Amino acid sequence: MITDAFDGSTPAIISPESFYGPMGDVCDVCTVTFSKRVFDRARLLFRAKRVGTLGGCDGKRGVYVFKREGRRIGLYLSHLGAACAGADLLEVRQILGAGKFVVFGSAGSLDSEKTAGGYIIPTAAYRDEGMSCHYAPPADYIELKNAGTVAEIFSKLGKPYVTGRTWTTDAIYRETVGNMEKRRGEGCVCVEMELAGLQAVCDFHSLELYAFLDAGDRLDGEEYDRSGLKRANHGFEKFEIAVQIATRV
Repeated sequence: MITDAFDGSTPAIISPESFYGPMGDVCDVCTVTFSKRVFDRARLLFRAKRVGTLGGCDGKRGVYVFKREGRRIGLYLSHLGAACAGADLLEVRQILGAGKFVVFGSAGSLDSEKTAGGYIIPTAAYRDEGMSCHYAPPADYIELKNAGTVAEIFSKLGKPYVTGRTWTTDAIYRETVGNMEKRRGEGCVCVEMELAGLQAVCDFHSLELYAFLDAGDRLDGEEYDRSGLKRANHGFEKFEIAVQIATRV
């Protein structure tokens, strides 16, 4: 069973070192975006320098570093979904040596009245994906342990936000009404595809994850509403907030 997949006692057969060599020592904090538009704009605006490459059969993607307030900060474009995003994070860690990752992206609102007008700082993620099963013992939820730190920074920046649980699933076309109602009943205010896996990976490797979301589509209405997806996916303000977090953690 998938709930028996976690093996915390024997070593992994393959490691990022197999592909990327010894751990780098470039910077200690890295920003992570899922939007190519945000990624391309950030590289140009912050005059980021390419310091490494993520390789794969689907092509190569650059890993960059830029300076802000005297600090070197990493930047890369992540794949979607917990499994690919988790692997990307570990490979970038090998390249940069970073121990802190600031992740942001869009989410679907399960409670549009609560999420309207502000960002979402997730406090825990429902583990409805496969990646976390290999990095953490069985449990329904995993705690987003740095939510309080992110909320404190948002308050200092004067940015509106709400807190609540998130539902992480890799089955975008199987987000059913019944499962949505179950997750809402447990305090989930949104749904996305990565955070449970990313948090489990970070916990396993003693890394720090700082995450926030922007609700773009709405699942709790009479009909599915995706009118806010473009803004939530590609709005550049989220990257500027991520940089502010990166300079403070």
